Amino acid sequence: MKVKFWGVRGSIPSPGPGTAHYGGNTTCVEVRTDNNELIIVDAGTGIFPLSNTLLGEMPLTANVLISHSHWDHIQGLPFFAPNFIPGNLLRLHGAYDPVSGKGVEQVMSVQLQYSYFPVRESEMKARIEYVTLAPERSIQIGSATITPYLMNHPVINFGYRIENNGKSIFITGDHEPPQNIYAPGDAEHADYQVLVDDKYKDTLRAMHGVDVLIADCSYTEEEYPDKRGWGHGTFSSSIRYAVDAGAKVLFCTHHEPTRSDSALNAVFQRVLAENPAQTGGPDYRLAREGETYEF
Repeated sequence: MKVKFWGVRGSIPSPGPGTAHYGGNTTCVEVRTDNNELIIVDAGTGIFPLSNTLLGEMPLTANVLISHSHWDHIQGLPFFAPNFIPGNLLRLHGAYDPVSGKGVEQVMSVQLQYSYFPVRESEMKARIEYVTLAPERSIQIGSATITPYLMNHPVINFGYRIENNGKSIFITGDHEPPQNIYAPGDAEHADYQVLVDDKYKDTLRAMHGVDVLIADCSYTEEEYPDKRGWGHGTFSSSIRYAVDAGAKVLFCTHHEPTRSDSALNAVFQRVLAENPAQTGGPDYRLAREGETYEF
């Protein structure tokens, strides 16, 4: 299998000389099966440069898995170049939204309102299909098995386990490890902690033994208290997931948009010093736009 990163920033694009090394585009990951079948996870601004590389593969079937509907994970979809070419198929997968009562089709319909974008969906030349997924119900995309898992974020967010020929990837989308909302000593603390612990075990089960874990590492432990409840993890929380799940490689992603490349390197070196790699344990890496990892 092959993984290529096309967007590794969180929240908002952050182009400029200070982010040129790791990249300023928002979340988009290209996955290729051993049969070269194309799976795209999330459609942040990184999907635009990815789409331009696909023009030599026409006619194209693009299966796009949306983790959730926040802007930094969908805002590149209207600019996905194959949408404008007859004979192509975009198959968009994602969650049912209990607030709107709609499926993943609303991701496109909201963005393509005429007030916000000059081309309506009916004017696009490619065929667009929508697949609304259910938690822990696997689907098949070519030779790959895809299983969505509910993560912890302010909207419904799917993490995706992708399996192909005995190899596996897990991509969290945005995820904040569940926290106990009661203070120690409160009457409800112990019962609620059981729920927190069970959710952690469920997440480990979803990630268990993966070759590649791509995880939300937005914050440091020092930054996290001011960001609690925003739906994002820390470097240390994702490292704990990787170790406890037995992942082989952890790619830290969803880089904080105000963090320059040099600041990101400095933070990561400190994190590695605080969480040294163990023999037989995961390899820790910073996701970088344009990087390819094959296994």
